[in-house]
Parts: sequence; C-alpha cells; structure tokens
Amino acid sequence: MISVLFVCLGNICRSPVAEGSFRQLVAEAGLSEQIQCDSAGTSSYHIGQLPDRRTRDNALERGLTLTHRARRLTGEDLAQFDYFVAMDEQNLEAIEKLNYRATGLHTSDTIFLLREFDPAVNDQPNVPDPYYEGPEVFEEVYQICHRCCGQLVTYLAQQHKFLLNDRLVE
Repeated sequence: MISVLFVCLGNICRSPVAEGSFRQLVAEAGLSEQIQCDSAGTSSYHIGQLPDRRTRDNALERGLTLTHRARRLTGEDLAQFDYFVAMDEQNLEAIEKLNYRATGLHTSDTIFLLREFDPAVNDQPNVPDPYYEGPEVFEEVYQICHRCCGQLVTYLAQQHKFLLNDRLVE
C-alpha cells in the first residue's frame, strides 16, 4: 500500500480538496487497494475543524464530500507516508525541514509540489491559498488540484507498476 500526504498551511482549504480529488481519482482508476491518502497542515490554526465551508461547498458541487478534520503535520508522518505533496513552496520547505531533522537528508525524491504534476503549461509553482479570496479562487484551487492529482495517480501507477484501469501504464 502506497500512502500520500497532501500538505498546506491550515489543512482546511487546499490540502483537503487535493485529498478528496485524489481519493476519487484513485477509486476511479481501480487503485483503492494500492494507494491511500490523507492531508495535514504545517500550522495548528485549525486543528480539529472541518474544511472551510466554501471549500466543502465547492467540492460538493463535484460530488466530493469532505469530512476530514484538520490536523498538523508531525514527525510521525515521515514514517507513515511514502509521498508528501505540498500546496506551495512555504509548505514544501516545512516538510523538507522536518525531513532533514528526522533523517539528516537535505532532499528527498518523495517530496513534491502538487503543481509539479500540472499538465497545464504554467510557471506558477504554488496552488493559490483561497482563504481570503472569493469563490472564483476556490474554483481555481479545485481545478488545479483535480488535474494535478490525475497526473499524480498516473505517476504513482508508473512508479510502482500498478495496473491503471486494468492495464499497465508505461
């Protein structure tokens, strides 16, 4: 079983959308027995809270019910998860620092920015934080997460030689 942790600042907007989209895409690909996921935040601002109401409403319009409760990224996560996917460079740096303290390694080939998997040609490395923004940014975040997570599913299927919808992905 491969495990993926999506990480943003408060774990109430971006990472829950990525987690929900990824979980849905994994199920659609027939990989629920091979890949699992969760999400966390690098801050403790919202621990125990449901995702932001605007995030949940936007996701629900696409058939995603987000019931995750916000939690903070911990050192224990490094042992429990195989891949870490940050929503922006600030959170990527927080994961890398935690990893360095735990392992002494400066880099890892299992820590990514979500937009590294963005098939849209784009020079923006970060998923925008919609918290102080309007509904159009929540929609943009959903679209980014959904398309990037689709590519991430394919990447993991290739890396681990999983059958994707009953066929091997080359």
